[in-house]
Amino acid sequence: MDTKFFLGIGLAIVIVFCGAAVYTTFSKIPAVSAVPADHEILYQVSTIDALMQGVYDGVQPVGELRKHGDFGIGTFDGLEGEMTVIDGKVYQAKSDGRIYPVTDTTTTPFATVTYFEHDMNATTDRPMNFSVFSTEMNARLPTRNMIYAVRMHGTFPLMKVRAIPAQQKPYPTLTDAAKNQSVYTYSNATGTVLGFYTPVFFKGINVVGFHLHFISDDRLTGGHILDFTVPANTPVEYDITPAFAMPLPTSGAFTGVDLSQDLSEELAKVEQ
Repeated sequence: MDTKFFLGIGLAIVIVFCGAAVYTTFSKIPAVSAVPADHEILYQVSTIDALMQGVYDGVQPVGELRKHGDFGIGTFDGLEGEMTVIDGKVYQAKSDGRIYPVTDTTTTPFATVTYFEHDMNATTDRPMNFSVFSTEMNARLPTRNMIYAVRMHGTFPLMKVRAIPAQQKPYPTLTDAAKNQSVYTYSNATGTVLGFYTPVFFKGINVVGFHLHFISDDRLTGGHILDFTVPANTPVEYDITPAFAMPLPTSGAFTGVDLSQDLSEELAKVEQ
């Protein structure tokens, strides 16, 4: 892959979605002041289909990524570990089970960030695993045509996370790389679950539905969530994010990777 790919950020795609009125069990948070326009954008580096096909070279420095959001998830050059962006700080969950702070010069091949502005709440009505949480929260969204930043804090009876070790060239597909992932299961883990819900028509661009990471309050454990138990009465915070931006290359070409195939089934294997 051309190393200049995505480094040129002079162009951006911005897709603006029309918001629907909120008439569900969510409680709307009144706006105290106008939110800056650039805080309402999900900023993304590359696509999930590119990552699925093994495009792991870091193309944007973390320092540049942090200019576009203080909240988000992603991965790092060579697919080394899982990225969590919380309160403007970037952390790396590596396959050794530990969390590391990240310098601004570290690069990413895929990441999504925004400025988290709390818009609405939902509350779990019973204990839920990831599958039940995804189904029920999906049904309760005011509209499924929007992007939502998702955050919840608490003590989770079960938290199952993974991190993939750094890959070497020639890079394998994500499905093959995930076969060597490290999986950690924690009991009564206190920390923050964060990530995004993206609509079904984002297929190939991002992970459809809920894509969530975890980081503990002590910043010692975390990673990409494979499963969890969310207790009853857990507040789930949402930030409606009505716009999407992706930097495009001003030079170079995207070569050597076939993105014409449907990778939905392969992505489902990786998420399990």
